[in-house]
Amino acid sequence: MSKNKDSLKSQENKMVSITEAAKINKVTRQAIYVAIKLNKLKAKKETTRWTIHLDDLEAYRKQKYSRSKSVFGGELLFDNDKGYYSVNQVADMLRVPNQKIYYATRVGHLKALRKGAAWVIHNEDVKKYQETYLKKKGSRRQVS
Repeated sequence: MSKNKDSLKSQENKMVSITEAAKINKVTRQAIYVAIKLNKLKAKKETTRWTIHLDDLEAYRKQKYSRSKSVFGGELLFDNDKGYYSVNQVADMLRVPNQKIYYATRVGHLKALRKGAAWVIHNEDVKKYQETYLKKKGSRRQVS
């Protein structure tokens, strides 16, 4: 009997609430509710409380949409191995706000390609932009 109780307890321990699932996934409770409503996350409602199995939560996390997995024309949009980055990735690399990167592409200081709804920037263009536009301003800041 104790073996059955232990297996029941371990299965119970694998069940989490909406709040716990949100904390594990580092999202809001509302995001978990939406995922359940859209049938992207399996959950059971027992009386008034939703429970989610940890295996289902893990499966959801693996199949969840990620911008880094975006594909255009059959190719990965932001293939970092080939030197292609998103605006946010470039902003993080250069430690500047992403709006500065959008502005630089708009005025022609930074070359970027539009693929579908995304801007794709090659690392060679990032280096040119950094050397031409960021180093000049950075040297002035260091003086003061």
